[in-house]
Amino acid sequence: MAKVAVIYYSATGNVYALARAVEEGAREAGAEVRFRKVRELAPEEAIKSNKGWYDHALETQDVPEASLEDLEWADAYAFGTPTRFGNVSAQLKQFLDTAGPLWAEGKLADKVAAGFTSAQNAHGGQESTLLSLYNVFMHWGAVIVPPGYTDQSVFEAGGNPYGASSTDPLNGEGPGEAELAAARYLGRRVAEKAEALVASRV
Repeated sequence: MAKVAVIYYSATGNVYALARAVEEGAREAGAEVRFRKVRELAPEEAIKSNKGWYDHALETQDVPEASLEDLEWADAYAFGTPTRFGNVSAQLKQFLDTAGPLWAEGKLADKVAAGFTSAQNAHGGQESTLLSLYNVFMHWGAVIVPPGYTDQSVFEAGGNPYGASSTDPLNGEGPGEAELAAARYLGRRVAEKAEALVASRV
């Protein structure tokens, strides 16, 4: 059984919804999953100034925070972040930056890795955000497993071969069912490739 860590940052809940779908897909493929959020860095007054942000923080306060032990434990990672000027959010990047000790010991290498993201519009930086995230994976020596065009769900969700993604133009509805289906597929694909990689070492 592969061990998959789904680690994300979400302000108002769109990436959280994708993360839950990725988790569901990984479990469907038989993986043991740890579902974790990264620590919030924004000041409380900023969070309270945005009702959606504040409500989501309250709704997810029981989700455990990610730790380096989760990275060491996992055979595979699926990281989620909203786009921030076409790049990874500060909250997720700060967590990734703490992984230096594990990287120095080679404990992040040869593990499956993938990403997912959300932006307000179709050209809001989803692809560049995922590629920025994958730069980290390449430094780790991870085995990057994007969805590619390997399943119809990818096409139905908008055709992003780099990772699962969603577009939510401030309507508050979050990812649609097609986008969630693509995220579930990504979770299954990550778990299946991780299982094959683990089995190859036996």
